[in-house]
Amino acid sequence: MEYQAIQAVLVGICTDDREAAETEKSLCELERLLDTAGGVCFAKVVQNKDKPDPRTLIGSGKVRELAELCAAYHIELAVFDEELSPSQIRNLEDAIGEDVRVIDRSMLILDIFALHAVSREGKLQVELAQLKYTAPRLTGHGVEMSRLGGGIGTRGPGESKLETDRRHMHRRIVALEEELKNLERNRRTMRAARDRSGIPKVAIVGYTNAGKSTLLNRLTDAGILAEDKLFATLDPTTRKYELPGGESVLLTDTVGFIRKLPHHLIHAFKSTLDEAVYADALMIVIDVSDPEYREQAEVTASLLEELGAAGKPTLYVFNKCDLGAAEFLSVGRPAEHTFTVSVSARTGQGMEMLLEKLQEMLHMGKRRVTFVIPNANAGELNTLYQNATVENVEYGAEGMTVVAVVDAKVHGMLKKYDPNWVEPTED
Repeated sequence: MEYQAIQAVLVGICTDDREAAETEKSLCELERLLDTAGGVCFAKVVQNKDKPDPRTLIGSGKVRELAELCAAYHIELAVFDEELSPSQIRNLEDAIGEDVRVIDRSMLILDIFALHAVSREGKLQVELAQLKYTAPRLTGHGVEMSRLGGGIGTRGPGESKLETDRRHMHRRIVALEEELKNLERNRRTMRAARDRSGIPKVAIVGYTNAGKSTLLNRLTDAGILAEDKLFATLDPTTRKYELPGGESVLLTDTVGFIRKLPHHLIHAFKSTLDEAVYADALMIVIDVSDPEYREQAEVTASLLEELGAAGKPTLYVFNKCDLGAAEFLSVGRPAEHTFTVSVSARTGQGMEMLLEKLQEMLHMGKRRVTFVIPNANAGELNTLYQNATVENVEYGAEGMTVVAVVDAKVHGMLKKYDPNWVEPTED
């Protein structure tokens, strides 16, 4: 079913704790979210207020102004940049008029997720998040959920489920959570298989629309949908790639980050976001053609820290440099084990340097060692497969000659099989 683009008014609030410039940036991003969802921004309304109104977020005078604007121009949707409680939505709809639907930033993001979910797991995650968050906020005026119909903030895999009776919603949530647990067990099994392969895992992360999918497509011909839209990619995609030195690596594209990403969405998509947590290293893609790229890098760093994925070897990929990026770039958080490279995933510019940096990062603290393992100790080969990157194995009459890239810990475990290893002497 196709939904016609509808006009909407975007509403933000500027308080004592928030500067006007920050509010404007957030509203501009909200406009891009609306565009991605298929809507058109008719106007932006900003309330300057010491603190949010507990009943309607904005003041009564601004609510009247919003109601008059919507009535005069037949606007059917008001999108608030802040998270609204169910009572605030009800009060706003009562004041503005029942012909105007009121949603918040989180509901708009959920709507976009509903548009872009492809896999079974992605669709279940969207439906679960809708039921837990959206449904209580879509019962304003005391009317039934069947009032919804179509349009921004109401569609998705869970649309028909939102029309069910509240008594059945809890059972549906329990069923969804159980199914997602089963899918998560399958995902853990796949991760375990990847771990046993010994192939390094690199998660491609970053702000939404930074070019992560375009980068993976450029490297691996993954065929992922890559659009100039926010949250074009929702489901993770993993592809195997062979680096110039012959070493294989697993690259995983992930869902993009955004300002004020609600905690309930982080929880709902935990299994997807965990791709970054379980990765051996990160490629953080940053759109340096965006004037806000430093702030977006900060948002990405903060969310990675919140997920428990910070502190890994990291390659900062300054993307879209063909669109006029600054010559000297920074992310504001220089750290150990950090590399940087400027590229254009769209044109291929800088790809050779990216691969060199990626290889250097993965080899950091590692070295290539040739082990000679007697046949009687053939089980040690499994140790290498589980904990290192095995590049070549030659079987002989008395043993195996194994070439592997290992870190200091693995080398220490198997040093007796390294013919070139010499026991250090004490002075």
